[in-house]
Amino acid sequence: MLLLLFALMAAAAFIGTAQSTEFVIVHLRIPRIIMSVFAGAALTLCGAIFQSVFRNPVCDPYILGISSGASIGAALAFILGLDFYLFGVTSFALITAFLTLLLMLGITQISNIKSSYIMLLAGISLNFLMASILTLLMVLNHQEMQKIIFWTMGSFATVSYYDLSFFIPIFLVSTFFVFLLSKDLNIMQLGDAQAQSLGVNTQRVTYITLLLSSVLIAATVSICGVIGFIGLIIPHLARIIWGNQTKHLFAFSMLLGAIFMLIADTLARTVVTNAELPVGSITALIGAPYFIYMLIRK
Repeated sequence: MLLLLFALMAAAAFIGTAQSTEFVIVHLRIPRIIMSVFAGAALTLCGAIFQSVFRNPVCDPYILGISSGASIGAALAFILGLDFYLFGVTSFALITAFLTLLLMLGITQISNIKSSYIMLLAGISLNFLMASILTLLMVLNHQEMQKIIFWTMGSFATVSYYDLSFFIPIFLVSTFFVFLLSKDLNIMQLGDAQAQSLGVNTQRVTYITLLLSSVLIAATVSICGVIGFIGLIIPHLARIIWGNQTKHLFAFSMLLGAIFMLIADTLARTVVTNAELPVGSITALIGAPYFIYMLIRK
């Protein structure tokens, strides 16, 4: 599968509607190809983590409202005209994403109920709240509405090497610590009571893994916008093929996610001549029917 991924990356560099000059390949296509691979791996890893923590196969990386929080920061950057500055959109999106995470954790603490389901419900509520605020920002700022809408649907069109230098270290560090905790997460599939009896601090592991996931989500969303469904369907497929062993599930989910995102991005920039589709629309076209199928089947 790894060889397939590298082969697809090499092929994608020469596929496109624009003339494949050296500048186009080196400075435009290669950064977005690399970013699409890492973003796909990150979002599917987060989806696998959420499904493991909440023991629910229909959880995805955006369930805690982190992506909606990041979207508000990006919208503010567009409205203030900071999207022309280096890391302008990225920095604003990261700040509001982390504020959303802190708010979610604060609500969970105030409730005095130590349950992952309280965290899940708090995240869902914040997701609706942030989406409403984003809608108001778009309505009140018509001139920037098109930029905001396109960004919230996901795109790798503006990815640069600066973005990669920011994202890849975050990805590597977060992934390293997630795999360190994979054994504890595997034990937690037996249930909180059973896991605690085996010496696993379930609350600590839950908080750490969700924090790492939120960091990955915020970093991904701040660069390429909101891309849905990939964190839902890919871990589910990996679980069907390779089973529930957490370490294997995480590794193969990341590989499948990287391949899927690379193909989706290549389709997004080549399907329509002289135009580009939001990559989120490609993933949604595939992911939404599969989600409906899962609901009907289970």
